[in-house]
Amino acid sequence: MPKYLIEVPHEEEFVSCSHARQVFLETGSHFLTNADWGCKDGNHKAWLFAELDSKDQARAMLPPMYRTRAKIVQLNKFTIEEIDELHRYHRS
Repeated sequence: MPKYLIEVPHEEEFVSCSHARQVFLETGSHFLTNADWGCKDGNHKAWLFAELDSKDQARAMLPPMYRTRAKIVQLNKFTIEEIDELHRYHRS
């Protein structure tokens, strides 16, 4: 199953930070309640990892107000052989 890194930004104001955390906690979703936050370091985003079937499924699990702003990246691990194959592909 694919693994995704989901980045959800919000505004810098205290009320926006507080509201974002509250909305995530109220969802009851294991993924959302375990998000990591960058607010204390001035980076007003939440990050979470999720193993889901698709990017669409990842976006759909987010609260509606954050779906359009979220950045969703499929993560991959590569074997040495796969890295060699990527090198050959990009050289041709």
